[in-house]
Amino acid sequence: MLPIGEEEANSGTFRSRRKRFALSCGCKEACTSLSYTIVSVMFGVVLACFLLLVISRRRTPAVGKAQGEVYFRSVAEALPEIMCTAGSDGALDFANGRWYEYTGRSREQTVGSGWNEVLHPDDLPATLQKWAHSVQTGEPYEIECRFRRASDGTYRWFLGRANPIRDVRGAIVKWVGTCSDIEDQKHNQQRLEEEIKVRTVELADANTRLHEEMLERELARKELDRQNERMMNELKERSQRATLLAKMSELLQSCLSKDEVFSAALGFAPKVFPSARGAIALLNAERNLAAAIGSWAECQLPSAVFAPNSCRALRTGHPHLVVAGDDTARCSHAEGVKNTYLCIPILAQGEALGILHLQATDEVPALGDAELSFKTTFAEQVGLSISNIRLREALRTQSIRDPLTGLYNRRYLEEMLEREIRRAVRAEQPLGILMLDLDHFKRFNDTYGHDAGDAVLRETASFLAKSIRAEDIVCRFGGEEFVVILPTADLEASRARADWIRSKLRELTVLHQGQSVGVITVSVGVAALPTHGTSAQELLQAADAALYCAKREGRDRVVAAQAVEVTELVAVVPETRPSEG
Repeated sequence: MLPIGEEEANSGTFRSRRKRFALSCGCKEACTSLSYTIVSVMFGVVLACFLLLVISRRRTPAVGKAQGEVYFRSVAEALPEIMCTAGSDGALDFANGRWYEYTGRSREQTVGSGWNEVLHPDDLPATLQKWAHSVQTGEPYEIECRFRRASDGTYRWFLGRANPIRDVRGAIVKWVGTCSDIEDQKHNQQRLEEEIKVRTVELADANTRLHEEMLERELARKELDRQNERMMNELKERSQRATLLAKMSELLQSCLSKDEVFSAALGFAPKVFPSARGAIALLNAERNLAAAIGSWAECQLPSAVFAPNSCRALRTGHPHLVVAGDDTARCSHAEGVKNTYLCIPILAQGEALGILHLQATDEVPALGDAELSFKTTFAEQVGLSISNIRLREALRTQSIRDPLTGLYNRRYLEEMLEREIRRAVRAEQPLGILMLDLDHFKRFNDTYGHDAGDAVLRETASFLAKSIRAEDIVCRFGGEEFVVILPTADLEASRARADWIRSKLRELTVLHQGQSVGVITVSVGVAALPTHGTSAQELLQAADAALYCAKREGRDRVVAAQAVEVTELVAVVPETRPSEG
């Protein structure tokens, strides 16, 4: 070791060198790995210096020993870290000035095992145990422990390292070691660990939030998928309903009667509205009553027949919805209906024809507004079809009915007579034909005017319609002539029916402007199948010839045609009739 005076002289140099060394090695807050690397380098320098000291002693025992000691101590004191040496037995025999500055202990208090007294009590057992193990086995020594600082009595962490120096025989002759201050690295490490803990907690929280967000997004995605699936099902259902409505519209256009329209509508209704029950009610011809013509899904209307003003939909001409439990504006015809119901007017060209009545079920207690368009379209198609049927019936009536008397006209007579003849021939049954002509009809027109003549024709037609059976057919043949077709009636039955009509017609009173036009008489010609022919032309010609005979014999009588050949029958028919009926 250097003398005390020399150590004090060199203390300023030592501090300056230490500062320069510290500046050259970087700031105190360098990472632990870099510090450990620096410590290792310094430990290597010390070890090299010590080896040079040993070599110099061997080469020049006298001079080399003194120079080597000076050189070794100079290097040891120049180091910024604590350096020490120990004998082969592990007893400390040298420490540089850094040790004494830090611990405040003297050389006498340090050599041997005195250095143990500045160790932290918690580190003492492990440090001594490991040092004893290294001394015994010769293994390199390395440990982290805390030494007490003399200036403030605090403990700081140091990294202690020591390696053995062996002779040529391999025996340990010396231990050389260093102690590096790693307090700042320890604090940095602790701070880093705390930051890692904080970051770990933050990361865990972030991970939890992310997991929650992902779960929420997953739930939102599933809900969106359910909504999309529900929307797709609704669109599919709407498409199916639209297809059903199109098919129903096509079928309704081909219907020829109201019954066919009602059958088609009631057949498609439960398919178009599977979650509701309902009924269809139509107004009568007088428009003073509405009657249910059919229902589906066991729909029960409290009133199957009701007045039009008892339904608010018929009053307003717009759909009327009544929610279950709401008694604000209920329809009188649906009193007692507990569930939600909807009445939609069936309109055609602005005229109300009836209503479509729908009721919610217990399984589906609501009637959604989204389906209102389908319900309205359904009612419109039914109304349009009924209107078309009525128009078609009106056109057909105009084509087969006489506008003055309301009886079937000659065109219808020809169609029906051919049909009845084929039916009678097929069934081998008789068929009677009556041809009637009002006597002196021109006198009514001349005396009372044409209005009186029209009144006579209307009253006579009404009398004839009431005097025949349901299967009989009466037609206006032309002018004041009428023809009656009597299925299954032979010649005698037909003649008896004609005579009854003639006698009863005399009792008919026709008033014109409050005045009777007089007694009405009729001449009748009778023909029958197969006696007078098997075709419409033959039967009409036979009846017409018999009617001419009745006129010629004095009128107001019934004459049956004679059973003659058709060619002979045609020959006796005159070309002209008397000028006066």
